[in-house]
Amino acid sequence: MTDCTAGVIEPVTVKPIITSLLDTDLYKYTMQQVMFSCYPNARGKMSFRCRSGQLDLDLKELRTQIDSLAELSLTEEELFWLGELPFITSEFVNWLRCFRLDPKTVHIAESGGHVDITVTGNWAEITHFEIFILAIVSELHCRRHFRGKPERSGELRLQTKIQRFKADLGDRADFNLVDFGTRRRFSGQWHEHVVRTLQKELPSAFAGTSNLHLARTLGLKPVGTMAHEWLQAHQALGNSLSDFQQDALLTWLDYYDGQLGVALTDTVSMKAFLQDFDYRLATAYAGIRHDSGDPVAWGEQALAHYVSLGIDARDKTFVFSDKLDFDTAVMLYRHFSGRVKVSFGIGTYLTNDMGQAAPNIVLKLVELNGQPVAKLSDSPGKIMCEDDEFIARLRASFLRKSA
Repeated sequence: MTDCTAGVIEPVTVKPIITSLLDTDLYKYTMQQVMFSCYPNARGKMSFRCRSGQLDLDLKELRTQIDSLAELSLTEEELFWLGELPFITSEFVNWLRCFRLDPKTVHIAESGGHVDITVTGNWAEITHFEIFILAIVSELHCRRHFRGKPERSGELRLQTKIQRFKADLGDRADFNLVDFGTRRRFSGQWHEHVVRTLQKELPSAFAGTSNLHLARTLGLKPVGTMAHEWLQAHQALGNSLSDFQQDALLTWLDYYDGQLGVALTDTVSMKAFLQDFDYRLATAYAGIRHDSGDPVAWGEQALAHYVSLGIDARDKTFVFSDKLDFDTAVMLYRHFSGRVKVSFGIGTYLTNDMGQAAPNIVLKLVELNGQPVAKLSDSPGKIMCEDDEFIARLRASFLRKSA
Protein backbone atom coordinates (compact mmCIF):
# COMPACT_ATOMS: atom_id res chain seq x y z
CA MET A 1 0.00 0.00 0.00
CA THR A 2 1.25 3.49 -0.81
CA ASP A 3 2.63 5.58 2.08
CA CYS A 4 0.43 8.66 2.43
CA THR A 5 1.85 10.12 5.64
CA ALA A 6 4.01 12.80 4.04
CA GLY A 7 2.82 16.38 4.26
CA VAL A 8 0.12 15.82 6.89
CA ILE A 9 -1.50 19.13 7.87
CA GLU A 10 -2.39 19.99 11.44
CA PRO A 11 -6.14 19.66 12.18
CA VAL A 12 -8.32 22.77 12.05
CA THR A 13 -10.58 23.36 15.06
CA VAL A 14 -13.96 23.80 13.40
CA LYS A 15 -17.12 21.82 12.80
CA PRO A 16 -16.60 21.11 9.11
CA ILE A 17 -19.38 21.42 6.57
CA ILE A 18 -17.72 18.90 4.24
CA THR A 19 -16.86 15.67 6.05
CA SER A 20 -16.22 13.31 3.13
CA LEU A 21 -14.38 13.63 -0.16
CA LEU A 22 -17.35 11.81 -1.69
CA ASP A 23 -19.72 14.64 -0.73
CA THR A 24 -19.56 15.89 -4.30
CA ASP A 25 -20.91 15.18 -7.77
CA LEU A 26 -20.01 12.05 -9.70
CA TYR A 27 -18.59 14.00 -12.62
CA LYS A 28 -15.83 15.46 -10.47
CA TYR A 29 -14.36 11.97 -10.15
CA THR A 30 -15.03 10.83 -13.70
CA MET A 31 -13.40 14.00 -15.05
CA GLN A 32 -10.56 13.82 -12.52
CA GLN A 33 -9.81 10.26 -13.62
CA VAL A 34 -9.22 11.36 -17.21
CA MET A 35 -7.22 14.40 -16.04
CA PHE A 36 -5.02 12.08 -13.99
CA SER A 37 -4.64 9.59 -16.85
CA CYS A 38 -4.37 11.88 -19.89
CA TYR A 39 -3.38 15.34 -18.67
CA PRO A 40 -1.42 14.82 -15.42
CA ASN A 41 0.66 17.99 -15.79
CA ALA A 42 -2.10 20.40 -16.87
CA ARG A 43 -2.47 23.48 -14.70
CA GLY A 44 -5.74 25.31 -14.26
CA LYS A 45 -7.38 28.34 -12.74
CA MET A 46 -10.96 28.45 -11.50
CA SER A 47 -12.88 31.59 -10.61
CA PHE A 48 -15.96 32.17 -8.46
CA ARG A 49 -19.01 34.24 -9.37
CA CYS A 50 -22.27 35.02 -7.62
CA ARG A 51 -24.96 35.75 -10.21
CA SER A 52 -27.55 36.85 -7.65
CA GLY A 53 -26.01 39.82 -5.84
CA GLN A 54 -24.02 40.06 -2.65
CA LEU A 55 -23.47 37.17 -0.26
CA ASP A 56 -23.75 37.27 3.51
CA LEU A 57 -20.42 35.72 4.50
CA ASP A 58 -17.76 35.95 7.18
CA LEU A 59 -14.58 35.51 5.14
CA LYS A 60 -12.63 34.20 8.14
CA GLU A 61 -15.26 31.53 8.63
CA LEU A 62 -15.13 30.71 4.93
CA ARG A 63 -11.33 30.45 5.08
CA THR A 64 -11.51 28.13 8.07
CA GLN A 65 -14.01 25.85 6.34
CA ILE A 66 -11.86 25.65 3.22
CA ASP A 67 -8.74 24.98 5.29
CA SER A 68 -10.55 22.09 7.00
CA LEU A 69 -10.74 20.30 3.63
CA ALA A 70 -7.03 19.50 3.97
CA GLU A 71 -7.87 16.98 6.69
CA LEU A 72 -10.03 14.82 4.43
CA SER A 73 -9.00 11.60 2.75
CA LEU A 74 -10.96 8.73 1.28
CA THR A 75 -11.48 5.81 3.63
CA GLU A 76 -10.81 2.25 2.51
CA GLU A 77 -14.57 1.65 2.50
CA GLU A 78 -15.11 4.67 0.25
CA LEU A 79 -12.26 3.62 -2.06
CA PHE A 80 -13.69 0.11 -2.34
CA TRP A 81 -17.12 1.50 -3.19
CA LEU A 82 -15.65 3.78 -5.86
CA GLY A 83 -13.66 0.91 -7.30
CA GLU A 84 -16.83 -1.13 -7.70
CA LEU A 85 -18.22 1.43 -10.18
CA PRO A 86 -17.69 -0.07 -13.65
CA PHE A 87 -15.99 3.01 -15.10
CA ILE A 88 -13.50 3.66 -12.26
CA THR A 89 -10.06 2.03 -12.70
CA SER A 90 -7.93 0.37 -10.03
CA GLU A 91 -5.02 2.64 -11.00
CA PHE A 92 -7.11 5.71 -10.24
CA VAL A 93 -8.35 4.26 -6.95
CA ASN A 94 -4.75 3.65 -5.89
CA TRP A 95 -3.84 7.25 -6.75
CA LEU A 96 -6.84 8.50 -4.79
CA ARG A 97 -5.59 6.64 -1.72
CA CYS A 98 -3.03 9.43 -1.26
CA PHE A 99 -5.10 12.26 -2.71
CA ARG A 100 -5.44 15.35 -0.50
CA LEU A 101 -6.76 18.84 -1.15
CA ASP A 102 -4.34 21.74 -0.68
CA PRO A 103 -6.23 24.82 0.58
CA LYS A 104 -3.17 26.98 -0.11
CA THR A 105 -4.22 26.88 -3.78
CA VAL A 106 -7.39 28.82 -2.85
CA HIS A 107 -7.21 32.63 -2.69
CA ILE A 108 -10.07 34.56 -1.03
CA ALA A 109 -10.53 38.34 -1.10
CA GLU A 110 -13.27 40.93 -1.03
CA SER A 111 -13.71 43.47 -3.80
CA GLY A 112 -16.43 46.09 -3.87
CA GLY A 113 -18.52 44.13 -1.39
CA HIS A 114 -18.26 40.97 -3.48
CA VAL A 115 -16.38 37.80 -2.61
CA ASP A 116 -13.50 36.96 -4.94
CA ILE A 117 -12.35 33.32 -4.89
CA THR A 118 -9.76 31.82 -7.24
CA VAL A 119 -8.15 28.38 -7.24
CA THR A 120 -4.90 27.81 -9.12
CA GLY A 121 -2.79 24.66 -9.43
CA ASN A 122 -2.52 21.22 -10.98
CA TRP A 123 -5.84 20.67 -12.75
CA ALA A 124 -6.43 17.13 -11.46
CA GLU A 125 -5.66 18.26 -7.90
CA ILE A 126 -7.79 21.44 -7.75
CA THR A 127 -10.90 20.28 -9.63
CA HIS A 128 -12.69 19.06 -6.47
CA PHE A 129 -12.62 22.52 -4.92
CA GLU A 130 -15.49 23.55 -7.22
CA ILE A 131 -18.33 21.64 -5.55
CA PHE A 132 -16.87 21.79 -2.05
CA ILE A 133 -16.44 25.57 -2.09
CA LEU A 134 -19.87 26.16 -3.60
CA ALA A 135 -21.55 23.94 -0.99
CA ILE A 136 -19.62 25.70 1.80
CA VAL A 137 -20.45 29.18 0.51
CA SER A 138 -24.12 28.30 0.09
CA GLU A 139 -24.46 26.83 3.57
CA LEU A 140 -22.58 29.67 5.29
CA HIS A 141 -24.65 32.28 3.46
CA CYS A 142 -27.93 30.56 4.32
CA ARG A 143 -26.98 30.22 8.00
CA ARG A 144 -26.40 33.97 8.30
CA HIS A 145 -28.94 35.33 5.84
CA PHE A 146 -32.08 33.20 6.08
CA ARG A 147 -34.61 34.30 8.69
CA GLY A 148 -37.20 32.46 10.75
CA LYS A 149 -37.33 28.67 10.56
CA PRO A 150 -36.37 27.84 6.98
CA GLU A 151 -36.47 24.06 7.52
CA ARG A 152 -40.14 24.26 8.47
CA SER A 153 -40.94 26.19 5.31
CA GLY A 154 -38.74 23.88 3.26
CA GLU A 155 -40.52 20.78 4.57
CA LEU A 156 -43.93 22.20 3.74
CA ARG A 157 -42.81 23.09 0.24
CA LEU A 158 -41.18 19.70 -0.28
CA GLN A 159 -44.30 17.79 0.75
CA THR A 160 -46.48 20.03 -1.42
CA LYS A 161 -44.26 19.29 -4.44
CA ILE A 162 -44.38 15.57 -3.86
CA GLN A 163 -48.17 15.51 -3.48
CA ARG A 164 -48.64 17.63 -6.61
CA PHE A 165 -46.29 15.36 -8.53
CA LYS A 166 -48.19 12.27 -7.42
CA ALA A 167 -51.46 13.93 -8.44
CA ASP A 168 -50.03 14.79 -11.88
CA LEU A 169 -48.13 11.62 -12.73
CA GLY A 170 -48.34 9.16 -9.86
CA ASP A 171 -44.93 7.56 -9.27
CA ARG A 172 -43.81 6.79 -12.80
CA ALA A 173 -40.60 4.85 -13.36
CA ASP A 174 -40.15 6.43 -16.81
CA PHE A 175 -40.08 9.97 -15.36
CA ASN A 176 -36.49 9.51 -14.11
CA LEU A 177 -35.89 12.17 -11.44
CA VAL A 178 -32.30 12.68 -10.24
CA ASP A 179 -30.97 14.85 -7.41
CA PHE A 180 -28.47 17.41 -8.76
CA GLY A 181 -28.56 19.64 -5.69
CA THR A 182 -25.16 19.47 -3.97
CA ARG A 183 -23.60 22.77 -4.96
CA ARG A 184 -26.32 25.21 -3.90
CA ARG A 185 -27.97 23.30 -1.08
CA PHE A 186 -29.29 24.87 2.10
CA SER A 187 -27.12 22.50 4.12
CA GLY A 188 -25.65 19.03 3.93
CA GLN A 189 -28.12 17.80 6.55
CA TRP A 190 -31.09 19.21 4.62
CA HIS A 191 -29.76 17.72 1.39
CA GLU A 192 -29.73 14.25 2.93
CA HIS A 193 -33.24 14.76 4.33
CA VAL A 194 -34.58 15.72 0.89
CA VAL A 195 -32.96 12.73 -0.80
CA ARG A 196 -34.23 10.33 1.87
CA THR A 197 -37.73 11.79 1.47
CA LEU A 198 -37.69 11.38 -2.31
CA GLN A 199 -36.35 7.86 -1.95
CA LYS A 200 -39.26 7.01 0.34
CA GLU A 201 -42.08 8.94 -1.32
CA LEU A 202 -41.21 8.47 -5.01
CA PRO A 203 -39.39 5.12 -5.14
CA SER A 204 -40.12 4.50 -8.83
CA ALA A 205 -39.59 8.00 -10.25
CA PHE A 206 -36.54 8.84 -8.11
CA ALA A 207 -33.65 7.35 -10.09
CA GLY A 208 -30.64 8.43 -8.05
CA THR A 209 -28.33 11.26 -7.05
CA SER A 210 -25.23 12.94 -8.40
CA ASN A 211 -23.86 13.07 -4.82
CA LEU A 212 -21.50 10.15 -4.25
CA HIS A 213 -21.65 10.22 -0.45
CA LEU A 214 -25.44 9.99 -0.47
CA ALA A 215 -25.38 7.36 -3.21
CA ARG A 216 -23.02 5.22 -1.12
CA THR A 217 -24.69 5.65 2.26
CA LEU A 218 -28.30 5.44 1.03
CA GLY A 219 -27.83 2.70 -1.55
CA LEU A 220 -28.74 4.89 -4.52
CA LYS A 221 -27.47 4.92 -8.09
CA PRO A 222 -24.77 7.59 -8.65
CA VAL A 223 -25.65 9.61 -11.75
CA GLY A 224 -23.68 12.19 -13.69
CA THR A 225 -22.45 13.49 -17.04
CA MET A 226 -19.42 15.46 -18.09
CA ALA A 227 -19.34 19.15 -17.07
CA HIS A 228 -18.52 22.39 -18.87
CA GLU A 229 -15.06 22.18 -17.31
CA TRP A 230 -14.21 19.18 -19.49
CA LEU A 231 -15.17 20.84 -22.76
CA GLN A 232 -13.75 24.23 -21.82
CA ALA A 233 -10.37 22.69 -21.05
CA HIS A 234 -10.09 21.42 -24.60
CA GLN A 235 -10.13 24.98 -25.88
CA ALA A 236 -6.54 24.91 -24.59
CA LEU A 237 -5.82 21.17 -24.93
CA GLY A 238 -7.38 20.46 -28.34
CA ASN A 239 -5.86 20.57 -31.79
CA SER A 240 -7.57 23.85 -32.71
CA LEU A 241 -10.11 26.21 -31.20
CA SER A 242 -12.76 25.35 -33.79
CA ASP A 243 -12.39 21.61 -33.10
CA PHE A 244 -12.25 21.68 -29.29
CA GLN A 245 -15.71 20.16 -28.81
CA GLN A 246 -14.99 17.18 -31.01
CA ASP A 247 -11.60 16.71 -29.32
CA ALA A 248 -13.25 16.70 -25.89
CA LEU A 249 -16.10 14.41 -26.92
CA LEU A 250 -13.86 11.92 -28.72
CA THR A 251 -11.34 11.78 -25.87
CA TRP A 252 -14.16 11.10 -23.39
CA LEU A 253 -15.74 8.52 -25.67
CA ASP A 254 -12.46 6.69 -26.24
CA TYR A 255 -11.51 6.70 -22.56
CA TYR A 256 -14.84 5.44 -21.25
CA ASP A 257 -15.54 3.17 -24.22
CA GLY A 258 -19.21 4.13 -24.47
CA GLN A 259 -19.91 4.40 -20.74
CA LEU A 260 -21.03 7.75 -19.26
CA GLY A 261 -22.30 8.58 -22.73
CA VAL A 262 -24.21 11.83 -22.24
CA ALA A 263 -22.73 14.89 -23.95
CA LEU A 264 -23.14 18.44 -22.64
CA THR A 265 -24.32 20.80 -25.38
CA ASP A 266 -24.01 24.44 -24.32
CA THR A 267 -20.34 25.24 -23.68
CA VAL A 268 -20.50 27.55 -26.71
CA SER A 269 -24.09 27.21 -27.92
CA MET A 270 -26.46 24.50 -29.09
CA LYS A 271 -25.98 25.59 -32.69
CA ALA A 272 -22.20 25.31 -32.41
CA PHE A 273 -22.53 21.97 -30.62
CA LEU A 274 -24.67 20.44 -33.36
CA GLN A 275 -22.12 21.54 -35.97
CA ASP A 276 -19.67 19.20 -34.25
CA PHE A 277 -22.09 16.46 -33.17
CA ASP A 278 -21.76 14.45 -36.36
CA TYR A 279 -23.05 10.97 -37.16
CA ARG A 280 -20.24 9.09 -35.42
CA LEU A 281 -20.68 11.09 -32.19
CA ALA A 282 -24.48 11.18 -32.30
CA THR A 283 -24.51 7.42 -32.82
CA ALA A 284 -21.94 6.65 -30.11
CA TYR A 285 -23.32 8.93 -27.39
CA ALA A 286 -26.39 7.69 -25.54
CA GLY A 287 -27.78 11.19 -25.19
CA ILE A 288 -27.24 14.88 -24.57
CA ARG A 289 -27.77 17.31 -21.68
CA HIS A 290 -29.56 20.66 -21.69
CA ASP A 291 -28.26 23.36 -19.32
CA SER A 292 -29.22 26.74 -20.81
CA GLY A 293 -31.71 28.38 -23.15
CA ASP A 294 -35.30 27.38 -23.84
CA PRO A 295 -35.59 23.62 -23.13
CA VAL A 296 -38.42 22.93 -25.57
CA ALA A 297 -36.68 24.75 -28.44
CA TRP A 298 -33.43 22.93 -27.52
CA GLY A 299 -35.15 19.56 -27.59
CA GLU A 300 -36.88 20.19 -30.90
CA GLN A 301 -33.59 21.33 -32.39
CA ALA A 302 -31.90 18.16 -31.13
CA LEU A 303 -34.65 15.92 -32.49
CA ALA A 304 -34.41 17.58 -35.89
CA HIS A 305 -30.66 17.00 -35.86
CA TYR A 306 -31.08 13.29 -35.14
CA VAL A 307 -33.61 13.05 -37.98
CA SER A 308 -31.20 14.79 -40.36
CA LEU A 309 -28.57 12.17 -39.48
CA GLY A 310 -31.00 9.28 -39.93
CA ILE A 311 -30.88 8.33 -36.24
CA ASP A 312 -33.94 7.14 -34.30
CA ALA A 313 -34.04 9.45 -31.26
CA ARG A 314 -36.34 7.11 -29.35
CA ASP A 315 -33.21 5.20 -28.33
CA LYS A 316 -31.51 8.36 -27.04
CA THR A 317 -31.86 10.30 -23.76
CA PHE A 318 -32.32 14.02 -23.18
CA VAL A 319 -31.13 15.10 -19.73
CA PHE A 320 -32.65 18.40 -18.59
CA SER A 321 -30.82 20.22 -15.79
CA ASP A 322 -31.25 23.99 -16.13
CA LYS A 323 -33.04 25.60 -13.15
CA LEU A 324 -35.70 22.91 -13.19
CA ASP A 325 -38.75 22.73 -10.98
CA PHE A 326 -41.33 19.95 -10.98
CA ASP A 327 -43.83 21.88 -13.10
CA THR A 328 -41.28 22.47 -15.87
CA ALA A 329 -40.05 18.89 -15.66
CA VAL A 330 -43.60 17.50 -15.95
CA MET A 331 -44.28 19.80 -18.91
CA LEU A 332 -41.10 18.60 -20.66
CA TYR A 333 -41.90 14.98 -19.87
CA ARG A 334 -45.31 15.30 -21.50
CA HIS A 335 -43.97 17.26 -24.47
CA PHE A 336 -41.26 14.75 -25.39
CA SER A 337 -42.91 11.55 -24.21
CA GLY A 338 -42.69 8.80 -26.83
CA ARG A 339 -40.21 10.72 -28.96
CA VAL A 340 -37.10 10.38 -26.80
CA LYS A 341 -36.19 9.15 -23.33
CA VAL A 342 -36.03 11.96 -20.78
CA SER A 343 -34.27 12.45 -17.46
CA PHE A 344 -34.47 15.40 -15.06
CA GLY A 345 -31.59 16.55 -12.89
CA ILE A 346 -33.16 18.91 -10.36
CA GLY A 347 -31.00 20.92 -7.99
CA THR A 348 -31.78 24.11 -6.09
CA TYR A 349 -35.55 23.63 -6.35
CA LEU A 350 -35.13 20.51 -4.22
CA THR A 351 -32.20 21.23 -1.91
CA ASN A 352 -32.57 24.97 -1.27
CA ASP A 353 -36.22 25.89 -1.74
CA MET A 354 -36.86 27.28 1.74
CA GLY A 355 -39.09 30.24 0.88
CA GLN A 356 -36.08 32.56 0.57
CA ALA A 357 -33.87 33.27 -2.42
CA ALA A 358 -31.03 30.75 -2.74
CA PRO A 359 -27.64 32.06 -3.87
CA ASN A 360 -26.91 31.53 -7.58
CA ILE A 361 -23.20 30.75 -7.45
CA VAL A 362 -20.66 29.10 -9.75
CA LEU A 363 -16.95 28.30 -9.72
CA LYS A 364 -15.78 27.81 -13.30
CA LEU A 365 -12.56 26.99 -15.10
CA VAL A 366 -11.24 30.20 -16.68
CA GLU A 367 -7.69 29.24 -17.63
CA LEU A 368 -5.74 26.11 -18.52
CA ASN A 369 -2.00 25.91 -19.13
CA GLY A 370 -1.82 29.70 -19.15
CA GLN A 371 -4.48 30.06 -21.85
CA PRO A 372 -7.99 31.50 -21.33
CA VAL A 373 -11.02 29.23 -21.67
CA ALA A 374 -14.67 30.26 -21.78
CA LYS A 375 -18.24 29.15 -21.33
CA LEU A 376 -20.50 31.08 -23.71
CA SER A 377 -23.76 29.17 -23.18
CA ASP A 378 -27.22 29.78 -24.64
CA SER A 379 -28.08 32.10 -21.74
CA PRO A 380 -26.19 35.44 -21.70
CA GLY A 381 -26.07 35.53 -17.88
CA LYS A 382 -24.09 32.29 -17.86
CA ILE A 383 -21.21 33.55 -20.01
CA MET A 384 -17.96 33.31 -18.05
CA CYS A 385 -14.44 34.23 -19.16
CA GLU A 386 -11.73 36.63 -17.98
CA ASP A 387 -10.56 37.57 -21.49
CA ASP A 388 -12.95 39.43 -23.81
CA GLU A 389 -10.58 39.06 -26.75
CA PHE A 390 -10.63 35.29 -26.35
CA ILE A 391 -14.45 35.28 -26.36
CA ALA A 392 -14.38 37.14 -29.66
CA ARG A 393 -11.88 34.64 -31.12
CA LEU A 394 -13.93 31.69 -29.90
CA ARG A 395 -17.11 33.05 -31.45
CA ALA A 396 -15.32 33.88 -34.69
CA SER A 397 -13.90 30.36 -34.98
CA PHE A 398 -17.41 28.87 -35.00
CA LEU A 399 -18.78 31.53 -37.33
CA ARG A 400 -16.03 30.64 -39.81
CA LYS A 401 -16.78 26.96 -39.35
CA SER A 402 -20.46 27.44 -40.20
CA ALA A 403 -19.81 29.68 -43.19
